[in-house]
Amino acid sequence: MIEIYFKTIRDDEFNIISDFRTGSWIHIDEANLEDLKKITELTGLEITDILDSLDKYENPRIEHKDKNIIIFVRHPSEIETGLHTDSLAIILTHSFLITISSSKSQLVDAILQYKTNLATTQKSKLLFNILLKVTQKFTSKIKKVRNDVIEQEKKIKNITNDAIIVLTKNEEVLNQYLSALVPMRNLLEAITSGRYVNLYEKDYDLLQDLLIAIKQSEDLCRVNVKSIRSLRDSYQIIFTNDVNKTMKILTAITIIFTIPTIISSIYGMNVKLPLEKSPFAFFILINIMILTSIIFFFIFIRKRWF
Repeated sequence: MIEIYFKTIRDDEFNIISDFRTGSWIHIDEANLEDLKKITELTGLEITDILDSLDKYENPRIEHKDKNIIIFVRHPSEIETGLHTDSLAIILTHSFLITISSSKSQLVDAILQYKTNLATTQKSKLLFNILLKVTQKFTSKIKKVRNDVIEQEKKIKNITNDAIIVLTKNEEVLNQYLSALVPMRNLLEAITSGRYVNLYEKDYDLLQDLLIAIKQSEDLCRVNVKSIRSLRDSYQIIFTNDVNKTMKILTAITIIFTIPTIISSIYGMNVKLPLEKSPFAFFILINIMILTSIIFFFIFIRKRWF
């Protein structure tokens, strides 16, 4: 679905218009091949140049096609599909800024609803603010994952399968974020060089803020991944320790019950044995078994096997 927005500095919100006016922002949600063909007619790009915008797994990068700049970025996904980031293509032409999303973009909706002094005619400034929103979204999501990890650290003594599943899921989320953040940092560094976009003095300041923010998100992501791995190793140590304790207890119980079993087995043999003619043999043997078991029981308690 193609929607066209136009906004000047004096406007309070982005206005939907019906024509492809110069200086407008064209956004495509849940893009298909027909939508891409309309964009190629409008910009003069080849369909192969923007076909990757339909790829949900596309990596962040920047390309220069004639006088047009094509930027592929990834941002955190709001929908639980196993893929925790969505792709967003941004095309910067002489007349338009175009964004293409293969799915419903919550990120773009948030920008459109946010009251700002941005104007669609200021294409480079609008581009940097979209990238800033992407970075802020990553930071917010990473902090949320960090809070989940901290909660799991508090419950380390009460380990459950659900806790391990949550940790594994969070690690996968952070790894996907990291795989998006690293190429996005390289992308921003390429833009900072000035080879792709004409930059003004204020643009450099915004780009520096962007680079700092994305590096902080990247570092925070790495730290959280290490914390999860460390916590998972702690879980493994605790599991192993609990298994060892259980094995000690079972071994001690086996030994305690083995002694009476041996005595009763011996007196079940058809050979001459002590006390076989005594009327109190049964009671004597029972007492010996109980006494032996009690002795071993206290020995194991002293050795802390129980």
